[in-house]
Amino acid sequence: MKKYVSLLIFLLAVITALRSVSQEPGNLCVGHYYTEAEARDVLRDLREQYPTENDWLQRADIIRHGILRGAGLVPFPEKTPLKPHFTEERVYDDYSVQNVAIESLPGVFVTGSLYLPENKNVQMPGIISTHGHWPASEDYGRYRKDVQIRCAALAKMGAVVYSIDMVGYGEMTEWGWEHKHPQALKQQLWNSIRALDFLLSLDYVDSGRIGITGASGGATQAFLLTAIDDRIKVAVPVVQVSAHFFGGCVCESGMPVHKSSGHQTNNVEIAALAAPRPMLLVSDGTDWTKNTPEVEFPHIRYIYRLLGVEGNVKNVHLPDEGHGYELPKRRAVYPFLAKHLGLDLQAVTDESGEISEEGIVIETYEQMKVFSEKIPRPSNAVLKNEEAGW
Repeated sequence: MKKYVSLLIFLLAVITALRSVSQEPGNLCVGHYYTEAEARDVLRDLREQYPTENDWLQRADIIRHGILRGAGLVPFPEKTPLKPHFTEERVYDDYSVQNVAIESLPGVFVTGSLYLPENKNVQMPGIISTHGHWPASEDYGRYRKDVQIRCAALAKMGAVVYSIDMVGYGEMTEWGWEHKHPQALKQQLWNSIRALDFLLSLDYVDSGRIGITGASGGATQAFLLTAIDDRIKVAVPVVQVSAHFFGGCVCESGMPVHKSSGHQTNNVEIAALAAPRPMLLVSDGTDWTKNTPEVEFPHIRYIYRLLGVEGNVKNVHLPDEGHGYELPKRRAVYPFLAKHLGLDLQAVTDESGEISEEGIVIETYEQMKVFSEKIPRPSNAVLKNEEAGW
């Protein structure tokens, strides 16, 4: 009987997702939705629609509502108690780590690791770290080396960093959750909102200094959360903001967040919803961000200029680099976050003035899990996407 009930719940979830799409035929903008030439023309035409600050602010409201409506988050679900589960702290050189799971909905767990500075007796900035679609077992999600390094380095600099799993990654994959699910975008965006709620619930986190950063699909999560939630004060999306590429996964473009009967937008405008808050775009020469200095960045800078804060947005383009969040990208990110969140850049700077990530310990997958024999999986845990109770 349970098998048939689960199947029925899944079918209802799929029907709901399909119905939201079928209400407005052709409203999904997936992958390489435009050619590069078409994308340039689209941005040129969009720019003409908002010659003044007020014009942009009206446009921004339409885009923001389009994201929430397209993701099925109008109205918001009830914010139920987070009920965090903490593991013991693992203490390293100038920082520590403990794994934390929160309930974004009853029984729906967001698993992650909390990186903490050595000194916890002061109000500290908080940062959400989101990861992209790196599925290989040796180079996986938030467990991959570059994610651990940047989180630990930012903790050394004085930030509290909550690094979270995408839907269908990490421990929940072991339970039966899938990443490529029709409602993955909705579930993932809601998980990000609740992860931010958790970070702000910590009495040592300064609510006025909250940042978010991630690469690739993690950057999509970063700019979507920044677009709809003004509690994020600084955003750093890495190798993702593109005028022609809309994200190739259902968690990025599988629900109608870009287009409705009344509007059509793209990830450049969505990223620009960060304005007037500081934002750094990091781009490279081999993926869909290769045109950022000439195409995407000038458009976003124009919007910041309309708001009188052109200096708050920056692009670091690395033409010889590829898709990822390697050291050259981190060298650009650390100073930006240090400046805008009040972090200590000297904590990761060597005697020659270069960024140094010495002393950071790369943990194993097992070390980074929340639930184990010591902390068993709760009996109310939801084991599949379609049983989440949306």
